[in-house]
Amino acid sequence: MEMQTLKTLLEALIGAADRPLSVNQLFDLFAGDLDQPGKDEIRKALQELIEETAGRGMQIRQVASGYRLQVNPEYGSYVTRLFQQKPPRYSRALLETLALIAYRQPITRGEIEAIRGVSVSSNIIKTLQEREWVRTLGHKDVPGKPSLYGTTAQFLDYFNLKSLNDLPTLSEIKDLDQFHPELAFSEEMTAEGKEKSEAAESEYEGEASDPMDKAVDAAVSSSEQEPVS
Repeated sequence: MEMQTLKTLLEALIGAADRPLSVNQLFDLFAGDLDQPGKDEIRKALQELIEETAGRGMQIRQVASGYRLQVNPEYGSYVTRLFQQKPPRYSRALLETLALIAYRQPITRGEIEAIRGVSVSSNIIKTLQEREWVRTLGHKDVPGKPSLYGTTAQFLDYFNLKSLNDLPTLSEIKDLDQFHPELAFSEEMTAEGKEKSEAAESEYEGEASDPMDKAVDAAVSSSEQEPVS
């Protein structure tokens, strides 16, 4: 099959799919064809499509689960104007928890609480699991057998990452707003939430005043002793 024909077909298949498609899945779609392309040909065609669409409004991008057609992030703010529903806003506590799970996985709820200095609401873990960003990897071999949490392929897909190695370094990510615009911290905090935040800050006297900074600083300190797997 000619390369240009293959690229056109791949672009059509990826654009019509409702989920990322892997090389194996794309290969299977050509099963039975006399001129069925090989997996290496498909990979080459996909790489060319990625390069060709890099500056377009719609791009072919590779994420953890495969390849997909998506809006160029540069124009995301304009595309959101098409929809009346506002993107979800997440609490600072949820984002701190997600950051710690992403960078220190596998990690228990108790370890997250020890780093943050405040308890982790069951609703936070539930929300992360419902979004399919976090899953239970197993249980730690200590009394009580607490669950060990880690991120999922859906988490990587959502943030346009191919693997955990593509995460920003801990020194770079001091504010999750830059990680993804939909994760801007919500300014609407309950009185109880404010009190807990202020109490946590008082326990970290002399350290960074921002709770996100403190979570990341703690992860940095911990990572110096034990590398992230």
